[in-house]
Order: sequence, then C-alpha cells, then structure tokens
Amino acid sequence: MKTFTSRILAGLLCALALPAAVLAQATYPSRPIELIVPYPAGGGTDVLGRAFALASVKHLPQNLIVVNKPGASGAIGWADVINGKPEGYKVALLATDLMTQPNMGLTKITHEDFIPIARLNYDPAAITVRADAPWNTVEEFLAAAKQGDFRVGNGGNGSTWHLAAAAVEDKTGVKFNHIPFAGAAPAALSLLGGHIEAITVSAAEVYAYTSTGKLKTLAVMSEQRIKGFEKVPTLKERNIDISIGTWRGLAVTKGTPPEIVNVLRAATAKIVTEQSLRDALDRQNMGYAYAEGEAFGAVMARDHAFYKGLINKLGLKQ
Repeated sequence: MKTFTSRILAGLLCALALPAAVLAQATYPSRPIELIVPYPAGGGTDVLGRAFALASVKHLPQNLIVVNKPGASGAIGWADVINGKPEGYKVALLATDLMTQPNMGLTKITHEDFIPIARLNYDPAAITVRADAPWNTVEEFLAAAKQGDFRVGNGGNGSTWHLAAAAVEDKTGVKFNHIPFAGAAPAALSLLGGHIEAITVSAAEVYAYTSTGKLKTLAVMSEQRIKGFEKVPTLKERNIDISIGTWRGLAVTKGTPPEIVNVLRAATAKIVTEQSLRDALDRQNMGYAYAEGEAFGAVMARDHAFYKGLINKLGLKQ
C-alpha cells in the first residue's frame, strides 16, 4: 500500500514539475480562437479567412471566430494581435502590406513581431477599370492617363496595391492621383460607382465583377497569365517589367510558446487539404500557395527587403 501511495505522490510531483508550456500544449485550445482579419468584410483576405475558419472545424477542438479589424492598411488588426497575450488565442491573417507599411514609415510593426504559422495563398495585382470605360488595352489606358488626372484606388496608403500603382508610374512615366481605401472591397465599389478611373488591387478581388461584366481587367502584374484571366495579358507581355502581388498567411504574436505554435501549424497543414477551402479559393479565383512555418518566414524576410528597396527607389517613405 505504501509503495502504491508513493507512486501516486511521485506522479503528482512530476505533473506539477511539468513546464507551463507543456501543460498549455495539452489543453490548447480550451476556448475559441479569434482569427483577426485586418481588412473589411468582402475583400480577398476576408474571404480567405472565413473559408479557412469553416474548414478548421474538423481539425481544431475549438472554433475559429473571424473578427474584422480594418484600418491603416492592416496595421490596426495586427497591432491588436501583437499587443495581446502570447497564448495562441489571437491569430493574425497577414498580408504583404506588412512588408510595405513599416518600410513606408507608417507603422513600427514588422514581420519580426510575429511567429509564422503558414502562408496560404498568393494573388497578383491587376489594372482594372469599369466595363464601359473607353480603354480596352493597358496601352490605351496609360496613354489617356498621361493626358488627364486619373484617380487610381488602392487598399490604403502604403499598401501593396498602392505600391503596384506607384511601380507602374515608375516604369511608364505616367502620374496617378492615388486614392486610398480601407481595403480592396471598398475600392472596387468606388470604381463601380464611377468615382475613380481604375484600381490596382488583386485580380482575385475583382473576379466577381469581371466575370459578370461589370468591370474589366486590362493587365495583371504576374510572371504569366493566370486562371480566370486567360485573355488578359501580363504587364511583362507589354514590355512593362512589373511583377507584384500579395500573399496571405497566418501568424501569432512573438513569444507564443513553441508547443502552441506547433499545434497551429499541424492543424493548418490539415485544414488546407479540405476541399471546402480549395473550392472557396476557386470561386474567388484566388491562388493557393502553401508554405509552412519557417518557409513562410523566409518569404516575409525576402519581401521585406524587396519592398524596402522599391520604396526607397520611388521616394515614398514618409
């Protein structure tokens, strides 16, 4: 009896001696996880976030709750995540704006404030106008823009889509009147309303309108033509050497225990195989581009350096 009791006491002492991180792994997640989407509802990032949350049901014991916190080209939502407790209950949906914002001098938040979980997708920028616009080629559009004050909408000052339009200016000599919006969705709505002449958001984010004949895309900023826009040339085909787009991926705040990070990475690797997620991407014509953990971190470091060079070249830092 004494030996049996001693074993029980020894077991309890061992359990008490376990590091907090190990105990966290055993119980995480014990409550719903907030998936912070730092853009308005309806845009590409929001669509991806909601599809991912729905597909996660089979692979996490708690729900992923999508919370939209738009503003400042993503910085408001990302600040909410990095200022939270490092316990895995706030997951950020990152986008390439995180590479442009700090290099523009608009925020102190950088990719180094996060631990990467996985990249989920990639979509190139595109030049899109109203379907009834008089320009049917990118050459016609640029020629007209050189003669007038063309308002070109983007996803916010310092956003990837702002940089896409600025890169077109740099390569062609045209000058745009850049109009910032809280995200791609409101920019597209403004274009539909005739308040601006064009937008440079991703092709995926205008697909619902181009596929129904409300908008038309004149060129995509990718290495090659993309699905759903097979008849639309790349800028490179038109001798304008620009390839810019955005990726979207998951991350948690720096300091989150590695055991929790591993739980999220393992779950994400399974979630991305769900057909419902792939179908949601296909419906929006969004590109699937999975990269796990450290590979995603390497992408962020590379793109941070790329946009730093581009912003300095264009003199856009504020």
